[in-house]
Amino acid sequence: MSKTTFQDLLDAGVHFGHMKRKWNPKMAPYIFMEKNGIHIIDLHKTVIKIDEAAKALYGIARSGRKVLFVATKKQAKDIVAEKVKAIDMPYVTERWPGGMLTNFPTIRKAVKKMNSIDRMLVDGTFETLSKREKLQISRQRAKLEKNLGSIADLSRLPAALFVVDIQKEANAIKEAKRLNIPVIAIVDTCCDPTNIDYVIPANDDAAKSIELIISIACDAMKDGLEERKGEREKDEPAAADDAPRKMRARKTKKDSRERNNKGDN
Repeated sequence: MSKTTFQDLLDAGVHFGHMKRKWNPKMAPYIFMEKNGIHIIDLHKTVIKIDEAAKALYGIARSGRKVLFVATKKQAKDIVAEKVKAIDMPYVTERWPGGMLTNFPTIRKAVKKMNSIDRMLVDGTFETLSKREKLQISRQRAKLEKNLGSIADLSRLPAALFVVDIQKEANAIKEAKRLNIPVIAIVDTCCDPTNIDYVIPANDDAAKSIELIISIACDAMKDGLEERKGEREKDEPAAADDAPRKMRARKTKKDSRERNNKGDN
């Protein structure tokens, strides 16, 4: 797993916080200085925090669990959609569906509805409908795809949330905390980091800053997924080699039982 460098963060403008008058005092431990009325984030601490978050993400991916990425702000949504889709993780880049975590069964029903419409399109059922019904179902499918298409493979609650802007995604964080789901987040100087399990102090407004941190997170998860795949591939040949031995053992037990039955007769 590659380490984050101070220079990479500096080049991406990760150190630029918000204006001093907008700061949250609880972010004081992560602020290096104030320059021209703007708080400068201590990148030495950001490096440590990113590596901690990356290690956690690596472990989750290696265990076969999912991380739900949440980023609905304009600067982040396309970056997250592209990077996260590449590692086959769920994400929300449109409006956060209220109750998505706390009322997860209802969300799953909506996803199943979307899948049933897809089956209608494949098996020809859709073509038997009237023009009006087709239009209604097509609109419904488009709406479901926009809001839930990126979480279609999320069959159970995620192991963690990764959030880009904790003020904008406050509802998602509230739901996660109610269910004791850990939250990993990019936290700017204007935010309260109290409810965040893995704080990444960084600029959450600049596209370059967001892209770098999301890339690091996704790379860590990719490494975890590859490690998991490698371990499973090692186990498969071992299981295959073990199969003949198990068959011989079963045959021996069967022959022994048959001999015992003959002896009883």
